[in-house]
Amino acid sequence: MLATFGAALTILLAAASAVLVLRWGSAAVAAAPLTAPEQVPFLGGGAPEYHAWNRYHARYYVMALLFLAFDMEMVYMYPWAVVFAREGMTAFIEMGMFITILLLGVLYAWRERGFEWA
Repeated sequence: MLATFGAALTILLAAASAVLVLRWGSAAVAAAPLTAPEQVPFLGGGAPEYHAWNRYHARYYVMALLFLAFDMEMVYMYPWAVVFAREGMTAFIEMGMFITILLLGVLYAWRERGFEWA
C-alpha cells in the first residue's frame, strides 16, 4: 500500500517540478513588455471603434441559427449515407423527416427576411 502512495507522490512531485521549470523557462525567454498601443486587442494597435462588450444586433443571432440549421444538416448527412446502406428505407424516411424539419426552419427564416443583411 505504501508503494502505491509512493508512486502517486512521485508523479505529483514530477508534475510540480515540470510546472516550476516551465514557468521559469517562459520567464527567462519572455519578450519585453508590450507598450500601451500594443496592448489594444484589435486593429494592430489602433483604437477600437466599439467596446468589446457591445451588444450585437439581433440579425447576427438569426444568421447564426441559420448557419446551425445548414451545418447540422451536413453533419448528419455523412453518417446517414453509411447507415442508409445498412438500414434501407427506414433511414431514408428518417432523414426525410429531419430535412423537412430543417427546411421548415429555413423557409420560416426566408419568410421573415432572415437572409437579407441590410
